[in-house]
Amino acid sequence: MTNPTATVPTVAITGSRGAAEAEILTPQALEFLGALSANFEAERQRLLAARVTRGEALRKGQLYDFLPETASVRQSEWRVAPIPADLQDRRVEITGPVDRKMVINALNSGANVFMSDFEDSTAPTWRNVIDGQVNLRDAVRREISFLSPEGKQYRLNDKTATLFVRPRGWHLVEKHLLVQDQPISGSLFDFGLYFFHNAAELKRRGSGPYFYLPKMESHREARLWNSVFNFAQDALGIPRGTIRATVLIETLPAAFEMDEILFELKDHSAGLNCGRWDYIFSFIKKFSYRDDLALPDRSTITMDRHFLRSYVELLIETCHRRGIHAMGGMAAQIPIKRDAAANDAAMERVRQDKLREVKAGHDGTWVAHPGLVPVAKAIFDEHMPGENQIARRNPDLHIQGSDLLAVPEGEITRKGLEMNIDIGLRYLAAWLDGLGCVPIYDLMEDAATAEISRAQLWQWAHHAGRMTDGVTLDVPVVLATIPVVLKRIEQELGAERFAASKFTAAGELFEEMTAAKELPEFLTSIAYASID
Repeated sequence: MTNPTATVPTVAITGSRGAAEAEILTPQALEFLGALSANFEAERQRLLAARVTRGEALRKGQLYDFLPETASVRQSEWRVAPIPADLQDRRVEITGPVDRKMVINALNSGANVFMSDFEDSTAPTWRNVIDGQVNLRDAVRREISFLSPEGKQYRLNDKTATLFVRPRGWHLVEKHLLVQDQPISGSLFDFGLYFFHNAAELKRRGSGPYFYLPKMESHREARLWNSVFNFAQDALGIPRGTIRATVLIETLPAAFEMDEILFELKDHSAGLNCGRWDYIFSFIKKFSYRDDLALPDRSTITMDRHFLRSYVELLIETCHRRGIHAMGGMAAQIPIKRDAAANDAAMERVRQDKLREVKAGHDGTWVAHPGLVPVAKAIFDEHMPGENQIARRNPDLHIQGSDLLAVPEGEITRKGLEMNIDIGLRYLAAWLDGLGCVPIYDLMEDAATAEISRAQLWQWAHHAGRMTDGVTLDVPVVLATIPVVLKRIEQELGAERFAASKFTAAGELFEEMTAAKELPEFLTSIAYASID
């Protein structure tokens, strides 16, 4: 490895050390992680501070808008680097955590792409992140297998999905690895280990190290990723441009910088994705202090609402103008084996969602369960006969900042209040127990679920006024409702199962975050202290 730094920083492992750690955290890999941190941690901290500064400006009345200083980037004609052959057709992508069985099933699912996720669908316990790196290393080399407790053997098919990896966002750290006595960036840890162990092997097999980049808030954060990519490729002797990355537009400020984000990553770009659930969370969070911008019940915030439809249209036109994929959002439904009618209704919702996406111009879509791959694929096969529809343009589209900020009308109901608490508690309890991808009410939920739930609870408690039953929403009302919902869950599970669960801890966290004077930025940052 070529290391441009003058000195090698001190790297210390504080997590457990076993066989898996010895395989993944080799001296050379640790040196590479140390070099990444030494070169980019200071800029990461500056960019996180810039988020705070921007939030303060927002509170003073400076709403988001397209940046005047980057108008030339938006107005000029340029295109990203040509698309690699194995990324031309991405019509169905499946996402999920990095556990061994899931990796095999997702790669075998018939989807074009599997996005293995260290972020929202993986609870970042030390065991999970290390085993995840082992699993992906073995999958890249087609050496992965799994024997279930029931004796069922899982192996890769001859044809498998193209592998992407989603590292954690810039705001998260990996507390079990210290560089100069400070926790390393979770982004650099996840990216660095996967790239170090697999980049050359992927290239040898005719593919490449492909990534999804989450939670970015500005093109400067994309610029940092691009610098990391160049450094990593140079350090390991991999040609620049081998890495390709799709950026999830899942924060409100990023929606105003789509062109700029693509421009910063243009030699490494694999397009943009509508990360719609986190996008809704970001909208709530960024305007949490505004009582006039409170969103109604989560169930009513559908993709036909003006602010979400505008976001989708802008993303598609931006990507196609620059010659790259515009990926659609997640279908979180899962097959319902116990009830044929309910399953038919769920699958029809998936069909209608995917039909909306392909007709809007998306080049592919996401599903959360292998059973949804044929459903989504049939819709895209019918309406997108080519590998993609990047050539499809809408040059007359003119989305204004006000379109992206239009708050949908709607009501806040008792059912919506209790559902936010119920779903948020169920997810967080599972997350604290080491599970990041959780089936709840026939949907496969990830961290975005809990984030929407607790952010909306905070906004309602502090600003939302009256529910449809006439009760004025405030902090005491929400705090009084949390134990009511917990009691229902206890009655459903039984006292013994409830006592063995993490629901009590989840309830305490929800109460703490609801009562806070300021909305906590990320639930996962707070809850991370509670997992090993």
